[in-house]
Parts: sequence; C-alpha cells; structure tokens
Amino acid sequence: MRLDKYLKTARILKRREAAKELALQGRIWVNERVAKPSSEIKIGDLIRIRFGYRLLEIRVTDIQKQVSKQNAQTLFEILKEEKIDEED
Repeated sequence: MRLDKYLKTARILKRREAAKELALQGRIWVNERVAKPSSEIKIGDLIRIRFGYRLLEIRVTDIQKQVSKQNAQTLFEILKEEKIDEED
C-alpha cells in the first residue's frame, strides 16, 4: 500500500493530501530513508513523521484497505512520540 494512503487509512493523518505534502517536504522517513508519497509500506516497516513540533515514530503491524475508526489503531504501534525544538 502507498505511504500516503496508509497514513490516511490508519488515521494518523486526516487527509491523504496532508500525507503527500509532508512526504514531499522530506518530513516522513520509512526505515530510516526519506520517503515519497508513493513509497510502498509493508508490515514491520518503521515510519517516522515530523509535523510541527512533534515527532511520531510507529511500526506498521497490519495493512488493510478499509478499517473502522475503532480498529484503525490496530494497524500500527506507537514506538515514540515526542515534542521537539524547531531550529530550522
């Protein structure tokens, strides 16, 4: 599944367009590499997202084309969530 679609389906980001923009800005990494919106996501991948003053690191535990709001959290495991200083 594409990265931008996965982030929307898992409800990590509300819109697929937002996921695309973050990826194009170089703010999303998959397995320690800067990712494109079209990057293929597999179970076990590590995704790191930097938005604003937040850094979120997750591990993909499942991939589904559609999922209910209640079950969206079963698609990933949060490894780290922290606030960071914006120095750019």
